[in-house]
Amino acid sequence: MRRVAVIGVGLTKFGEHWEKSIKELAAEAGIRALEDAGITGKDVEAIYGASMSSGRFANQEHLGALIADHCGLLPKPAVRVEAACASGGVAFREAYLAVASGAYDLVVVGGVEKMSEVPTEEATSILGAAGDYEWEAFNGATFPALYALMARRHMYEFGTTEEQLAAVAVKNHENACLNPFAQFQKKVTVEEVLSSPVVASPLKLLDCSPLSDGAAAVVLASEEKVRELKIDAPVWIAASAQASDTLALHDRTSLVSLTSTRRAAELAYKQAKLGPRDIDLAEVHDCFTIAEILAIEDLGFFKKGEGGKATIEGETARNAKISINTSGGLKACGHPVGATGIKQIVELVLQLRGEAGKRQVSDAEIGLAHNVGGSGATCVVHILRR
Repeated sequence: MRRVAVIGVGLTKFGEHWEKSIKELAAEAGIRALEDAGITGKDVEAIYGASMSSGRFANQEHLGALIADHCGLLPKPAVRVEAACASGGVAFREAYLAVASGAYDLVVVGGVEKMSEVPTEEATSILGAAGDYEWEAFNGATFPALYALMARRHMYEFGTTEEQLAAVAVKNHENACLNPFAQFQKKVTVEEVLSSPVVASPLKLLDCSPLSDGAAAVVLASEEKVRELKIDAPVWIAASAQASDTLALHDRTSLVSLTSTRRAAELAYKQAKLGPRDIDLAEVHDCFTIAEILAIEDLGFFKKGEGGKATIEGETARNAKISINTSGGLKACGHPVGATGIKQIVELVLQLRGEAGKRQVSDAEIGLAHNVGGSGATCVVHILRR
């Protein structure tokens, strides 16, 4: 397998884009990534696009060809990848494998979702299809309800508190205030999180990631192409790993740990010849505040049951024990589901290149991206290093 680097990144602002279509968002991020890499569309050999449900959210299927057409990349091959909220991470992995295998030398990977064009009730139904719809959503178990079950069990087994959950939101909103692309650039307090409306107890409104529009894109290149293009600051992909678990929550062996995360992390650490202590920063899948606590435990940054305590004590803040979700995470940066996995990569690249501005992590050398589909049925873990 050949070495592969990220040589360009592009991002739109996350939020509600009533004035832009899904193809305009994808093109905006893609063009920015090409410009950042210093290349043009004619240099690109293939396109990998991620979207969870463009057909239902934006009434547009056949997204791969659409992106190639609208971005001026015809007749290059383009494919859409779907893995629920892990669509971006899986698309990135597929593109990485294609370059590492020698099939291509230069590819673009993008993720996009436009979720604001449907009512909230319909969006909830669409997202419910990322779980076992027959057993879960059909019977009223929305994703907030599923993660609330995980939160309750974590509280029961380890004494995790609602204040500790709220601390995740407080920290991520603080980071988002320093990210010009974030949907919510507003600080919140623990008291504000606790007093926000209950969505599915113990999860409140401010424990939940929002519905978002947005797109992200990156350019991947082989080591030979990096030398040819004389790229000054490539960010190398040290590991790429994916794992699966049962779709339905009731079939899991545990409600306080995601088997897919643990397995993908194990494989990624082995590939990179690294361990959790070597990671300087991580973008983890905090679709709900409990999800970040589960992630930082399953990824090995903290012992099982200690993630909430570590968060409220500030160990996951920027430049603390490990910097978690410097972008603001899904919670505050936003969660256009198909774009999230790519946005995580963009944030790591900016940090590792020293270009993250006021949210820059000091001396960042190694970063990890953790992207989850559904309630944990799919997990992708990538490790990047400068």
